[in-house]
Amino acid sequence: MHFFVRKRRTTPAVIIVALIDVLIVLVIFLLVTTTFKQQPSLRLTLPESSQARKAGESDKETLEVSIAKDGLLRFGQSADVVTVEQLTGKLRDAVAQHPDVTLAINADENAPWGKVVKVRDAATEAKIKTLLAYTKPPPKP
Repeated sequence: MHFFVRKRRTTPAVIIVALIDVLIVLVIFLLVTTTFKQQPSLRLTLPESSQARKAGESDKETLEVSIAKDGLLRFGQSADVVTVEQLTGKLRDAVAQHPDVTLAINADENAPWGKVVKVRDAATEAKIKTLLAYTKPPPKP
């Protein structure tokens, strides 16, 4: 009688090191992509307007002044708290560097109207010719 000797098959091995490498790459990818999400330093409820445009649509250099609902003025991307007098000085410096600069007023819906008027007066005093007001589009019915 002729018997065949069967060779035992080795069980397939899962290479854990390769799986860990792939997992680490995925974790790094998620960490890098989530850090690009910009968080606003000041939460504002913008008023609604049917003529609303998105922020940053203008090609000109734009300075931003944010007015919170408690009336605090914040200037620029760094959101430094300023007074109206300091704001006027900073706007004058900006106009000296770029004469055609645009000022964007980013005011909360419940911000005191007097602060908005003071910011407009500071812009006029600094000889800024173009003013923008950020708004949000009305909800669709």
